[in-house]
Amino acid sequence: MNGCLEGRVALVTAAGSGIGRAGALAMAAEGARVVVTDLRADLAGETAAAIRAAGGQAEAAGLDARDDAAIRATVAAVVARHGRIDVLHSHAGVQIAGKLEAVSADEMDLAWALNVRAHFVAAQAVLAPMRAQGGGSVIVTASNSGCQYDRGMISYATTKHAAVAMVRQMAADYARENIRFNALCPGFVDTPFNAGFERQMGGRKALEGYVAETIPMGRWASVEEIAEGIVYLASPKSSFVTGLALVIDGGEIL
Repeated sequence: MNGCLEGRVALVTAAGSGIGRAGALAMAAEGARVVVTDLRADLAGETAAAIRAAGGQAEAAGLDARDDAAIRATVAAVVARHGRIDVLHSHAGVQIAGKLEAVSADEMDLAWALNVRAHFVAAQAVLAPMRAQGGGSVIVTASNSGCQYDRGMISYATTKHAAVAMVRQMAADYARENIRFNALCPGFVDTPFNAGFERQMGGRKALEGYVAETIPMGRWASVEEIAEGIVYLASPKSSFVTGLALVIDGGEIL
């Protein structure tokens, strides 16, 4: 039986581990050919190998999401090889902890570069091919921090709110062309990406206590649970959904 992404081509950034990897695996399991990229080409290769081992279709490449030209070249290469690009999951990001006086301007620039600008450049790069083929789905990883405010996380909350706003603006601008833009907004998932929160909270034990006591469902999300949201946004199952900030956080935002 064909999956909901059969015949589609998906490009994923930062797919060497964590949510990016899980989403790539899940889209491949639904029939997509997945182009896996990561700052570490070796990790991208491992994800692609895992997809192929499970019977899926994947290829891998190194990609620094801070490099505008590299993003554009990667998109152009995908279109040249496969003739289309149906899904972009722009997932690269960075988490820098600290209040106003603790975050340098250079750190804020880095947060902006990865949490906003990289998504802007990638979305801009896929626009023409998606228009030519009659549509597509762009998924930008923001965070539930883009829909609420985290104490002591000024660069993270600011840039994630900006990412959500940018997605909604793009969604409004291109809905008539059947190019959908949605923001993926995970809560706490047990990956190394939480290092900033862990340091801010005073260590692993404190972070685990926060998860258990503050999140209504009382636990972490699994990467597979977040990947279900990625497949939904990528596929025709969400064909009338655009401009959504899909929060998957066990109720933390409530």
